[in-house]
Amino acid sequence: MSQTHKLRTGRWARPSAANNEQPTLYFPAHQAANLHFPAYQANQRRRPWRWLVGLLLLACLLVGVGLVGGAMMFIASPLLLPGTQVMGTNVGLMTVNNTAVTLGIEWQQQGLTLESDTETWQMAPAVMGIELDALATAERAHAAGRSLDGLIKLATTGKLAVTPVYVLDTAVSAAALQALAPQMARAPVNAGVQVVEGQARATPAAPGQELNLEATVAYLTTYQEAVLVYGRLPLSFTMIPPAISDVSGIIGQINQLLNTTVTVHGYDPISGETLTWELTPAVWGGWVSVALDPLNPGQWQWQLDSQTARAFWAEKSAGLGNGRYLDVDEALRDVTAALRHGETAVTARIYHSPTQYTVQYGDTLASIGRDMGIPYPWIQQANPGIDALSPGQVITIPSPDEMLPLPVVPHKRVIVSISRQTVQVFENSQLKWDWPASTGIASSPTAPGIFQVQSHEPNAYAANWNLWMPNFMGIYRPVPTSDFMNGFHGFPTRDGYNLLWTNNLGAPVTYGCILLSNENAQTLYAWAETGVVVEIQP
Repeated sequence: MSQTHKLRTGRWARPSAANNEQPTLYFPAHQAANLHFPAYQANQRRRPWRWLVGLLLLACLLVGVGLVGGAMMFIASPLLLPGTQVMGTNVGLMTVNNTAVTLGIEWQQQGLTLESDTETWQMAPAVMGIELDALATAERAHAAGRSLDGLIKLATTGKLAVTPVYVLDTAVSAAALQALAPQMARAPVNAGVQVVEGQARATPAAPGQELNLEATVAYLTTYQEAVLVYGRLPLSFTMIPPAISDVSGIIGQINQLLNTTVTVHGYDPISGETLTWELTPAVWGGWVSVALDPLNPGQWQWQLDSQTARAFWAEKSAGLGNGRYLDVDEALRDVTAALRHGETAVTARIYHSPTQYTVQYGDTLASIGRDMGIPYPWIQQANPGIDALSPGQVITIPSPDEMLPLPVVPHKRVIVSISRQTVQVFENSQLKWDWPASTGIASSPTAPGIFQVQSHEPNAYAANWNLWMPNFMGIYRPVPTSDFMNGFHGFPTRDGYNLLWTNNLGAPVTYGCILLSNENAQTLYAWAETGVVVEIQP
């Protein structure tokens, strides 16, 4: 008995209502085993994939529609796109108004650096006339995120940097720069000379500068965005060339002088002694520096380190002893002048301090004056209120320098001997003339002491004695409060024709002056200039 299968030739078997079967084709078993339906079998395999693809496409469509819709909604919103930055601040997902507020706060913290090649100045942008338009900047950032370029940058880099909107007032900028201009100015530096280890060397010149206001404002106007992004404003300057750029021509002159030893003669006009100090470049070179003369380009001058120089001369002064000293300021002035003029020798005067004297038995002011070499009225002046002397009393003896009020001539000296009644004239320590002379009589003596030529009168008149004295040279005032002077002269005349004392030369005959023959008086008058020291010995 043959079996029946669900495949039957060419017909569908209707399903049984009882089991809700699907229609089925039935075929005999022996036929079903040999039947082949390739097309039908392939369709049966592909049909599930078609549904899957369809479902995927539908899902993509829905997602795409959702994304597009969401994007359209976000673009239409006041929020800035994520990744948007302004002035380094992330303002993504902020509203335009919130962005403007945030940027305004950030702007208050902004600084601007003005810079030259060597210096910088810090300024607030507002002082330079630069203000941020915060709302316009926020609106620009909002719009930039919705532009094609902005979307591409956000998609590729995840960031969108937006340039702020600035407002520049160039008048304010110019005023601020003008106020700073003096600080930015630099004077040109002339080439100079420096003494190093005893040798002169040139120091280089350097140009000066002054702010170019117009060029700086123009740069700020053109590149204001870049200036604020980087916070730096390069300043423009006009270069000022130095007046002196080459000093090579005088280096040799200076080095020649720097190799010179200066001899300083310390002259004591009271004793006639001369002390000598050799100032080598190693010594005096430390006192001075060399600089160009600002009033005479190409010329140079000394600049003195007075503290060092004064210390040197103060030490020399302290070593003189016996109440002697140097006027440090005077010595410094004279030596400095010698150095500046290229001189190799200079004289520094040695001074004497006042002294104290203890009165002895038998002393009188006149005797003390003779012994001390000071006319006694000068001692009276130094000791006001003295009416009488008593043994043991201490009185002040004025400095003998008071008798030499003028600069001294160190290489000439005249020596008058009262005891020998002679005048000897020395030049450069050599005896030049030795003449007979006459000094004052006992009632009007010539005072011993160290004096100097103070005046020249071709023919002086002595009213007290009605005498005219030819070739008169005054050397001291017997009384400090009087203009009357004793001095040298030739034979006097009275009434215009009587010559006096022509036969008395060599013996005391005058009223305190020193008498010479007319010929010798004329010779001395011409030779002894003002300042020549006259030593009158007892």
